[in-house]
Amino acid sequence: QVQVAESGGGWVQPGGSLTLSCAASERTFRDRAVGWFRQAPGKERTLITQISGNGNTKYYARAVKGRVTISRDNAKNTVYLQMNSLQPEDTAVYFCATAADFTARKPSDYDYWGQGTQVTVSS
Repeated sequence: QVQVAESGGGWVQPGGSLTLSCAASERTFRDRAVGWFRQAPGKERTLITQISGNGNTKYYARAVKGRVTISRDNAKNTVYLQMNSLQPEDTAVYFCATAADFTARKPSDYDYWGQGTQVTVSS
């Protein structure tokens, strides 16, 4: 059984929008923080946004603040990442992961990972 799985990646022109989804099993999702990371070729995997288990607390990295929105539907065990005003520098593989609590910031703090979904921004 797949524990965490991302979907919704693809190609988009600069200035465009994309929504990613992260579906998880209840065991890997319930009451756990969920983070979105991204990794561009040759670069480290970095956290861009995170949401607490109850959805009341959110974190946004400076690089994406104001352009992305994270949300979760606990009834569906799914987290969404709405991305707007995308630029070529947003091109990366986007990963979803879950952690025990909201203090998690590093990839090593996260327990369950999806396989990633490619987002390409180009004209």
